Amino acid sequence: MVKNKKIVVLGGFGFLGQHVITELVKNKYEYLILSRRNGHDVLDFQKFASTLKELQPTTIINCAAHVGSVHYAIKYAADLIRDNMLIINNIYEAVKLVSPKTKIINPISNCSYPGEANIHFEPDWQKGHVHDSVLSYASTRRMIYAYAQCYNRQYQIKSVNWLIANAYGPGDYCDPNKVHALNGIILRLINAKRKNEKNFEIWGTGQPVREWTYIHDVAKILVKSISLTEQIYPINFAQNKAYSIKEIAQMAAKKLNYKAKFIFNTKYPDGAMTKILDDHKFKSIYPQWKFTPLIQGIKNTVNYYQETL
Repeated sequence: MVKNKKIVVLGGFGFLGQHVITELVKNKYEYLILSRRNGHDVLDFQKFASTLKELQPTTIINCAAHVGSVHYAIKYAADLIRDNMLIINNIYEAVKLVSPKTKIINPISNCSYPGEANIHFEPDWQKGHVHDSVLSYASTRRMIYAYAQCYNRQYQIKSVNWLIANAYGPGDYCDPNKVHALNGIILRLINAKRKNEKNFEIWGTGQPVREWTYIHDVAKILVKSISLTEQIYPINFAQNKAYSIKEIAQMAAKKLNYKAKFIFNTKYPDGAMTKILDDHKFKSIYPQWKFTPLIQGIKNTVNYYQETL
């Protein structure tokens, strides 16, 4: 039986969106995808607001964003900050005007933490500047909270916000310039192996340490959030485990049975050296939550790209 809740998924054909749809189907929710791919561009405010007025959804799961690799975000910094600010503004303004009872669920990248922070504690989230390498994108992630807080204060719009570590898994881009970091490593490893290359270049020093989150786990927490009333100040969706870029490359190469020598191209920026999310608050709310083990997630991602490329 389909649950009597109408869910709108923005960007439902994208990397995260497609996994959210899978989870909605699994949990028997009624849903509708609004995406540029099916003629519903959130950047077109009038059309988006008109559609929202007609639908009157109980919840919007916001997977819409202009994203890319660190190198892409630096090269197209102005485009990213413009598009992402327009997306956030259009969502909240349209909900206010035509569907004020709709709740908005937002995943917020942990790149929005201060660039100098190693362990990411929620109370310290905005106590410092974001790393310059992610300025264009991370600044807009902080603005999601600002919009959520201000629109709640004046118009009582409800939001649920989560801070999400580096996502990876099946379904991402095949373009090295737009793919997420861990997926990008796997993608390039597969291509290098097929070309029988003896050396494999890692962009940067390979030393930055990151927490990695399997994409289906992210989708699962977003769908679970449909039952929450609101959570305006974001909470870490965290497991407090991290691995270096070099370690990730080694794990993926092992799954591919690819014995290459790693070469580190230090002309590429590393970004912040350490990003680990404190998990105390999340564990207190969901003590039984099970994250997908990293090695299993890498295996699934390797299989996806081998079948797709």
